[in-house]
Amino acid sequence: MSDPRKIMRRYQNLMVGEALSNNHHYPVACNELSSILNLGYSQLPKNLKALIFRDTLSAFRLLPDMKTSAAVSAANLLLKSVEAVLPKQKKNLAIVEFKKTKVALKRRSKSHEEDIDLPSLPQDILIHIFSFLDVSSLLSSSQVSRSWNQATCEDSLWRLQYDIHFNHKALIRIQSGVSWREAFKNAYIGDNSSKDLRSGRGYCCYCDSVVWHENLRCPNKQCRLKSDNEPLELMSTRQVANFLLGTMSSSDDESDPDDEASRGLWAFTLY
Repeated sequence: MSDPRKIMRRYQNLMVGEALSNNHHYPVACNELSSILNLGYSQLPKNLKALIFRDTLSAFRLLPDMKTSAAVSAANLLLKSVEAVLPKQKKNLAIVEFKKTKVALKRRSKSHEEDIDLPSLPQDILIHIFSFLDVSSLLSSSQVSRSWNQATCEDSLWRLQYDIHFNHKALIRIQSGVSWREAFKNAYIGDNSSKDLRSGRGYCCYCDSVVWHENLRCPNKQCRLKSDNEPLELMSTRQVANFLLGTMSSSDDESDPDDEASRGLWAFTLY
């Protein structure tokens, strides 16, 4: 185990607490908490345990504000880790918080059934706006309304995503009659490094830290200049946890919560 101060610094740099309030980052942050609990909670310094517990409670409290099935799946996985790892008193507190959240979710779901009309925008404007979104946000947007769903299925959006993430790997040949969205989905789920891509995390050797990547690049402009804009070394959720604990390994366990996140990410209803 690394120096306790170094571990604390690394965890603070992960900004898990801040990520939980972001609809896109929430599932990943929950999965990171779950991996940290499973891989090394008992070995962590006392002050870091308190911080992780606080973030875990925040994850449960914020769940009703999230709008994707991936968020619900990630929160349920986190609950399993809580039940398996945390000492009795903290575990009971966390379970009570989760139960409150389930009640809030049911109420939110009931009120959401009264569909609120969204102002309609022309499809070409929606498609332009959606071209700035990442994959998870694009899929989440598809669940908002029929018109948004139609806009997010626009082939040009998925051609753009494919070019960003997979074109340099030449994973598959695009056959005639196959949509770019379907091609992206197949590449995304089938690629050996898709766990890393799904996490949204990458290691930047110039920052010496794990960061949320922007199209596979470090968000720090200075790092981009130093690296000549080279892609980051992508990391799965489990690798992020191992980095924090100072126990980096080259392979991921089969039970990596990113597998659950992938299923949740694509489990949405088409209109």
